[in-house]
Amino acid sequence: MISEMQDDSVHMTCMEIWGGNQTADNAVTMSGLDAWIYSKPYGQADGGGDVYYVSSCATGRITRLLLADVSGHGKMVADIATVLRRLMQKYVNFIDQSSFVTSMNHQFTELSAAGCFATAIVSTFFAPTNELTLCIAGHPSPLIYRAATKRWSYLAEVNDESSTNIPLGIDQITDWMQFGVELNLGDLVLCYTDSLIESHGNDGEMLGLAGLLEIANQIELNDPGVFTRTLLDAIASRAEGNLSMDDVTVLLFRPNGARSASFMQRAFAPIRMLAGVACSILPGSRPAPWPEMSLANIGGAVFAPMSRYWSKRNAIHKAKVSRP
Repeated sequence: MISEMQDDSVHMTCMEIWGGNQTADNAVTMSGLDAWIYSKPYGQADGGGDVYYVSSCATGRITRLLLADVSGHGKMVADIATVLRRLMQKYVNFIDQSSFVTSMNHQFTELSAAGCFATAIVSTFFAPTNELTLCIAGHPSPLIYRAATKRWSYLAEVNDESSTNIPLGIDQITDWMQFGVELNLGDLVLCYTDSLIESHGNDGEMLGLAGLLEIANQIELNDPGVFTRTLLDAIASRAEGNLSMDDVTVLLFRPNGARSASFMQRAFAPIRMLAGVACSILPGSRPAPWPEMSLANIGGAVFAPMSRYWSKRNAIHKAKVSRP
């Protein structure tokens, strides 16, 4: 059975990045979003091949979540986790995640000669509109729970073309389709690595996406904080060895209703951003967190209603992540 989770709470502040590739069982609270992260590297290792990060922008309107399953273990993955953290820092103030995903692919393409690649889900939640943008690169489809129907379903079904996505590092010029979905209070999104769907059922067959969805819908969802624990226990009980032969990572999140940044967050955002840029000059420091130069981002940081302009001008279902 899965070891008892501690539910340690992490309260994210603006311009903060949290995560890595180590063991974790944490509740994370950000402006606009609550998340629960469970990660257990294979064989009690200090770090595994699963890399997870969450970030919050200077105004608290933009939350980004990354879950990547990197080939390999040890120092190489630890180094990659550091690179991904720096990219999260660089694009922390971008609503549009296209440049972030393109930069990730560029990094993995450079490492492909060493046999290193990754599947990944990158998602960006924009609190003023409750809109979630996703890019899936060769990764299993996330699940979405709709409070209105009290049922889980495949989130990738929102966009049929999502199935054409391939892992990062395979092709330097590949475009990934992005798609968006509006989240309502009570809705949940579940991202995970392939150890869950590669587990076996009572019949000895792999669970696959259909098996995972069936188990998820059998669990009564009264408390999201214990859902991951219950789901993993249910999978582990299906067959001996389930969830013990690979890294296991689950990222569960939901909107919390904080749709707009406060006046104080917006007022101090330029100071936080400029301080980050100034610190980036120092040797070995994090990248400069320049803001995305868009009306929705810059205008919305000063005047909250401008944030909602983003959903009108961004053709999110047609957006592509492509090489510049």
